Amino acid sequence: MNIEEFYKKVGGSYAEVSGRIPSVSLIERFLAKFLEDKSFGDLSASMEIGDRKGAFLAVHTLKGVCANLGFATLRESSSKLCEELRGEGEGIPESAYLLMNDTEREYAVTVQTICEYLNK
Repeated sequence: MNIEEFYKKVGGSYAEVSGRIPSVSLIERFLAKFLEDKSFGDLSASMEIGDRKGAFLAVHTLKGVCANLGFATLRESSSKLCEELRGEGEGIPESAYLLMNDTEREYAVTVQTICEYLNK
């Protein structure tokens, strides 16, 4: 799989990302760093204990990282979850747990695709 195929698999556009990150080797370094990012783990832990503020902060960070790296599908699902968690309400709305399922699925696809790409 080449870099353009990678971006198709994660719902993104290499052309768009290459405008921000002009070298494939630099993109590959950021892809490897994404695998070490703690945002998704923090999101999962916060959702599990019902920490709305912690979940919001984690998913907001995840959304930003996805936007910067061009992971459009994961950015979209994390953005929806972010908006559902936004606000001062108590606890986590039931609808957020449903959106979390989408984010988990897209995160798994993104991680698997990164691993496939980097292990060429």
